[in-house]
Amino acid sequence: MADPTAPGGGVQSVRRAFDVLEIMASASGAIGISALAEASGLPVPTIHRLTRTLVDLGYVRQLPSRRYSLGARLIRLGDGAAQLVGSWSRPYLAELVTATGETANMAQLDGITAVYVAQVPSEHSMRTFTEVGRRVHPHCTGVGKALLAQLADDQVRRILARSGMPAQTANTMTDPEALIADLDLVRQRGFAIDEGEQEIGVRCFSVAVPDAPTPTAISISGPATRVTADCAQHIVPLLQQVAQALSAEFRAHAV
Repeated sequence: MADPTAPGGGVQSVRRAFDVLEIMASASGAIGISALAEASGLPVPTIHRLTRTLVDLGYVRQLPSRRYSLGARLIRLGDGAAQLVGSWSRPYLAELVTATGETANMAQLDGITAVYVAQVPSEHSMRTFTEVGRRVHPHCTGVGKALLAQLADDQVRRILARSGMPAQTANTMTDPEALIADLDLVRQRGFAIDEGEQEIGVRCFSVAVPDAPTPTAISISGPATRVTADCAQHIVPLLQQVAQALSAEFRAHAV
C-alpha cells in the first residue's frame, strides 16, 4: 500500500531501503548501524529492521565486526543495468568512432574500480581494445581519472586507500597527492588524459557524462602515434558533445 507521507505517494519502506543501500555504497566499505542511522536520519530500530531484511535477501551482508556492506546479489542487478546502458549508448559511441577513427569507450565507477560498460572499436588494424565488463584501477586510465574527478578529494583518497595505486607502466602515478593534483587539473580543463599510464604507447582522452545516476565517463583511445597530444583540440569537443547527448539519455531513461 502506498504511504501518503512518502514523496510522490511511493512506498516509504522501499525508499528507506534504497536510502540505506545508497549510504552503504557511498561509504565505500563497511558501515555500522549507528552511522547508518545518523546518515539516514532514521531511528536505530528502523535501521535494524531494514538491514535485517536486506541481509535476508542477499542485498546486504553482515561482517564478523557486526558492520554492514553491500551484498553479492546486487552484482546481478548491476550487471543487468550495465548491459542496458551499453545497448542504448553504443550508437553515440559509434558516432565518435566515425568522427575520430579511434576506439570509443564508456565506463562507470563501481566501488573502487572503473568498469567498462560499452565499447565501439576502431576499424584500424592497430587499435586499442578493452572487453566490456573489464574492471581497471581508476588511477591509471583516462576514464578512471574522469570518474574520480567527479568525487570530492576525501572520497578519492578513501578509494585509493582501498584499491592501491599499482604501477602499470613507468608513466603510472603512484602517489595519491600527485593524482589529487592531476584531478584538479582535469576539473579545470574539462577532460582527463591517460599518457601511456595503463599501457605504453596508448593515449586516451576522456570526459565525464553529466547527471548520470552513477559516475560515468566516455573516452577515445588509440595508439599515441595517431592520437597525438594535439588531437585533444579535435577530440575533446566531440567527446563533450556526445557526453551531453548521453546525459539527456540518462535523464530520459530515468523517467
